[in-house]
Amino acid sequence: MFELILFSILNGLVYGLLLFMLSSGLTLIFSMMGVLNFAHASFYMLGAYFAFTMSGYIGFFPALIIAPIIAGLLGALVERYGLRHVHRYGHVAELIFTFGLAFLIEEVVQFFWGKQLQDYRVPEVLDFTFFEMFGNAFPAYKAFMLLVSIAIFVLLFAVLTRSRVGMIIQAAITHPNIVAMLGHNVPFIFMATFGVGSALAAIAGVIAGPVLGTGPAMAFELGTIVFVVVVFGGLGSLSGAFVASIMIGLIQTVAVALDVSVSDFFGLFGMSFSPDDFLVDVWTITLPQIAPIIPYLMLVLMLIFRPQGLMGKRES
Repeated sequence: MFELILFSILNGLVYGLLLFMLSSGLTLIFSMMGVLNFAHASFYMLGAYFAFTMSGYIGFFPALIIAPIIAGLLGALVERYGLRHVHRYGHVAELIFTFGLAFLIEEVVQFFWGKQLQDYRVPEVLDFTFFEMFGNAFPAYKAFMLLVSIAIFVLLFAVLTRSRVGMIIQAAITHPNIVAMLGHNVPFIFMATFGVGSALAAIAGVIAGPVLGTGPAMAFELGTIVFVVVVFGGLGSLSGAFVASIMIGLIQTVAVALDVSVSDFFGLFGMSFSPDDFLVDVWTITLPQIAPIIPYLMLVLMLIFRPQGLMGKRES
């Protein structure tokens, strides 16, 4: 039981920090521009596809650096020549624009790479067992994913809280007019932040592609969870996004690992029910079966009891 809990926690941290890389960029964009970017997960997909293609020529590690840069530049161009012009027409126009952009990117991906899953594999240098305990192995690549995610988390918070750039960004979020009067180019800050947010999503795609699969549906599969994270943590709150990412990653991973029925789970707390109490025998359903809906259930409960999210200040 100990090894099951240990490996579930490690896998949950890997998944949770991966969600944070995606949600942090989306949170920054919303904080600064008030835009819920429906195409954000599409840059996650582009990162995976770019890295898959480039790794065949230059190797995985150079692709890990170059692919997010390309995706970030594309994100900056989207903000500069698309979203900036749509912004004047209000939030509905922005949502429609980003929603359409997500479909456009998906169609472009299918046009160039096809609809099938790509053979994007873990690099050979990381394809070994990092450690083994009680017959369970933890892959070195997942340890690498964990290390990269933690490094990005530390770097992001250091830049936002300890550097001059971070001070300007946070000031532009709350007082853009004052920042502009001090001589800073606020539109450029918006564009750069949008590009950095897109690059963060692309990094998540580069490192997650070999594990979660690289295909045209990957943006939708993870994109919905990212919006759950952002709303659950609190719209515009980077700290809330981090806490929500870790919570959802751990809860969902542990639920999958614990192959017990609902009745067994409630039995741990001394609660017992008879199947006759309900029209449907829900007590035979196992936790892995309901694991995919747990984040959405958490979101519904959060919106009912605390609409602003864990650490948000805006009413969503």
